[in-house]
Amino acid sequence: MITVIGIGPGDSKYGMLGHEALFAKADYILGSERHLEILPKEYAHKGVVPPKKLGEMEALIRSYADDAEIIYLVSGDPLIYGLGKWMSETFPNRVEIFSGISAMQYLASRVFLPMNDAYLTSSHAKVPNFDLMMSLEKVFMVTDAKVGPYQIAQEVVKRGLKKKMIIGENLSYDDERITILPAEAVEDRDYQMNVVVVMDER
Repeated sequence: MITVIGIGPGDSKYGMLGHEALFAKADYILGSERHLEILPKEYAHKGVVPPKKLGEMEALIRSYADDAEIIYLVSGDPLIYGLGKWMSETFPNRVEIFSGISAMQYLASRVFLPMNDAYLTSSHAKVPNFDLMMSLEKVFMVTDAKVGPYQIAQEVVKRGLKKKMIIGENLSYDDERITILPAEAVEDRDYQMNVVVVMDER
């Protein structure tokens, strides 16, 4: 069995509880160094940092015995721009998923912003559909180094739209920073790990 566990946006207090029994039963617990930091000390020896490339990651998991109990720790919610979809399709009938709190959900809670009418997207390894995004009232986006807050803001500006942006950096960590400003005021700077909300001004 491969159990994919969403551990929340970062700070362990936002992770879901009740995984101790799974950790105890696991043969291998995969995740980034940051993810593995949440493990209780008695299970730390089971931690494995997998390759980042999906093909190499798949090869590693397939190298384990078929009856091995494997846990994969991921940020946020595995099915909100996480590894959940890929895992369930790559290893059919072998995967169980435990949802966590996504960075998008966390940011919404910090600024009291309902998500009922929100569109969720990501710029990870792809160019977003900006025409679609800009036609919508409220968009949450997980960004990357190529398409971040400034690049998104410039797409707003060049269309002559009036939109507000909420930029959440290092969410749930001690150096968390949340900025709310008009798109035209977004600076061209280095933004830390972030989520952006683009919404119509009201």
